[in-house]
Amino acid sequence: MKISFKNHRSLCLITDSAIAGISNPEIAKRAFSAGVRTIQLREKRAPKRDIFKDAEEIRKLALRYNATFIVNDYVDIALAVDADGLHLGQDDMPVKEARKILGKKKIIGVSTHSIKQAVKAQEEGADYIGFGPVFRTTTKDAGRPKGLKMLREVRSKVSIPIAAIGGITSETSSSLFAAGADVLAVSSAILSGDIEKNIRTFFEIMD
Repeated sequence: MKISFKNHRSLCLITDSAIAGISNPEIAKRAFSAGVRTIQLREKRAPKRDIFKDAEEIRKLALRYNATFIVNDYVDIALAVDADGLHLGQDDMPVKEARKILGKKKIIGVSTHSIKQAVKAQEEGADYIGFGPVFRTTTKDAGRPKGLKMLREVRSKVSIPIAAIGGITSETSSSLFAAGADVLAVSSAILSGDIEKNIRTFFEIMD
């Protein structure tokens, strides 16, 4: 299942059970019911067995809602649950090796933090890049904010979809799309508080 975020102005929810105070599958269930159609399972704290179980449950939900499910970091879990795709960090395996495991039909994205990394990810065959942190974020230690100017520069250098990430709020969504983002990859701005209400706020502004 290949998808293209290009010119779609879509929303990707990145799970974080610690922020939400509920399980990752419950996060996915609430997000899908509120209209989100792309979810990335990111779980850094739990044992891998538990992450696998979460992935199994989210995969079932994604199929029910005709949504896209991407697993962060773990190519073996993505393969085992037949996820739609895999998201790789700079310290994870190369795109080329992940493609050998998952095949040509799966989505592979790469986190990038510079123009050089973004161009390299495209050259190596990534289907999309995550770029950031665009703004200051406390969700993870991702380095200094890159800003909208660098996002625009990255947009001028790559043709594959860009998922902007880092410190994103509903109020900044318009400026991110204007700077060239195709997708908003959001975590804390949705997971802190009422998940469904926060999603509706994003969609209202995006529309």
